[in-house]
Amino acid sequence: MKKTVPHAIALLAAGALTAFAGAAQAHQIWIEQPAGQNAVIRFGEFGENLREASPGLLDKFVAPSATLTSASGAKTAEATKSADGFTLPFKATAGETLVAEDAKYPLFTFKRDGQEVTNWYRPAARLVTDFSAQKPQLPLDLVPAGKHGEFQLFFQGKPLAKTKVSLVTQSGWAKEGHTDAQGHVKFDMPWKGVYVAEVSHTDKTPGERAGAKGTERYQGVSYVTTTTFVQADGVEPIPAGPAATPNK
Repeated sequence: MKKTVPHAIALLAAGALTAFAGAAQAHQIWIEQPAGQNAVIRFGEFGENLREASPGLLDKFVAPSATLTSASGAKTAEATKSADGFTLPFKATAGETLVAEDAKYPLFTFKRDGQEVTNWYRPAARLVTDFSAQKPQLPLDLVPAGKHGEFQLFFQGKPLAKTKVSLVTQSGWAKEGHTDAQGHVKFDMPWKGVYVAEVSHTDKTPGERAGAKGTERYQGVSYVTTTTFVQADGVEPIPAGPAATPNK
């Protein structure tokens, strides 16, 4: 006789899977450049001092890669997974910029109004070394707009208006703003140190993509993008709290 899992246990298992996927999609990736080292793609919550690890949510990623753009051109490379991030074979110096993404992150299926919905979570990140105006490279991209503290948000190459943008530091200090009709948003940046601007956008247009086992169809895409900037001057930053425990 075939054994069946009791209904209560099945519900708990389903809930655990949903929570696991939900935690991943609530996060973002961002780019860090530790002193004297190459750039690293992190995953978690920068403002909560949370960096996911492997084994754990970091293992959901399939093929994160990054592009370094400089005056001499652009070069792209895959990242190498470590215990707490994905290390790149280069770093951005003055006047250069980095963008990173994982366009193969697994699709996620959940129930909405009794119907199964498949979603594509698309995490991406940018690191800039100054606020010189830049052109978008990512599907959802937050780029410097030419003035200190000012960004411009683009979606599929066009300015995206009326969208919330959050600016955070590792201590948890945060500010929010909304883009104007041309996608511009400006922040005061009083602290010395690392800032990460975060933005998300949901596109409910159905589509399909090539997967390892053939065509994969989805009902919408959840874009989450960050932009990192390290400010050399300013008020000494508020110390970050203890590192948060990674999810398993």
